Amino acid sequence: MPWMEQSAMDQRREFVSLALLEGSNRRELCRRFGVSPTTGYKWLGRVSEGMAERSRRPHHSPDRTSEAVEAAIVSVRAAHPAWGARKLRRCLEREGLAVPSASTVHAILERQGRIVPPPGGPAALGRFERPGPNQLWQMDYKGRVPLSDGSWCHPLTVLDDHSRYAVCLKACDNERTDTVRQALEETFRQHGLPDAFFLDNGAPWGGGVPGMWTRLGVWLLKLGVDVIHSRPYHPQSRGKNERFHRTLKAEVFAFRRFDSLARVQQAFDDWRPVYNGVRPHQALNLQVPASRYRPSPRAMPDHLPSPDYPPGDIVRKVSDKAVISFKNRLWYIPKAFRGERVALRPTDQDRTYGVFFGARRITTIDLNQPQGQNGETVHHVSEHPSTMSPD
Repeated sequence: MPWMEQSAMDQRREFVSLALLEGSNRRELCRRFGVSPTTGYKWLGRVSEGMAERSRRPHHSPDRTSEAVEAAIVSVRAAHPAWGARKLRRCLEREGLAVPSASTVHAILERQGRIVPPPGGPAALGRFERPGPNQLWQMDYKGRVPLSDGSWCHPLTVLDDHSRYAVCLKACDNERTDTVRQALEETFRQHGLPDAFFLDNGAPWGGGVPGMWTRLGVWLLKLGVDVIHSRPYHPQSRGKNERFHRTLKAEVFAFRRFDSLARVQQAFDDWRPVYNGVRPHQALNLQVPASRYRPSPRAMPDHLPSPDYPPGDIVRKVSDKAVISFKNRLWYIPKAFRGERVALRPTDQDRTYGVFFGARRITTIDLNQPQGQNGETVHHVSEHPSTMSPD
């Protein structure tokens, strides 16, 4: 198994965290998690009771001494050693404390010996952001992490572009297509479907060439999820992923040594709610990602749909050798579409046809190409890369 399956407690915690988001459809979440509305609202009621019991701190504490405030700052820093002064100040403000300025908090941390110079160079300049949640998710593997039992962990991360909400964080033992698909199926069932994914060009979602189709990309296309690849040699367009990976390293891996994937996954399950709902995010004006996220209204279908084509389309099935027959000639189709039905539609250019999978144009056939030498009738066709960058 690439990771341990979610326990009942982890599923309940995930349900509650999503149900408490503003604008979430709680009855739809009950359906996605396989529980009755009565059970779902019972879970939420218990959380509300627990929150009421814990939330006894007054909103204003005018009699607090500076020593008490300083102790609170040091205490939160000890719980979250990678957080800076602004994040700590924001957290304590939410607790109702009269906290000094961020520069004063920083000075207190320096005096207490809690400041370590941050790793890495200056932040990248410029960024892009989708205007709403679930319009674009960014997915990547963090670099593999060694475990004390001699194996490796490959953390799979999926981040909502608009809110920075971590919708998926899995401890995997490989980076294969089936592993990613299994993780996404679980995520889609709970969070719904995004409009698109933003990915690099590496395996398993890229074939090393921008826009090259893979089995994972075809599966996403069937679900109505677009695939957008980053431009080669433009790492700044992947800044949100890189920043999340640095945070994951600093707040999970930098202070612990794990002996199994199960232990890593438990640490991920404990940390993800902190990242999503507690840790202030500088790019969000020190708000938390959960304040800008809500589950997608597009539910994961029970059965994987296949494309339907109108009567006027020329439909062909891609063979196991990734070719189709058209006009007494054979034409290569991207290998990821082997066994699928595609449609041929004439373009504005003479004797040129677009090859479509559903509504997506995947390649082009040009009948003006000359016949191959030695009687060869198989002709390569250009693929259409889908690339994106913040430029």
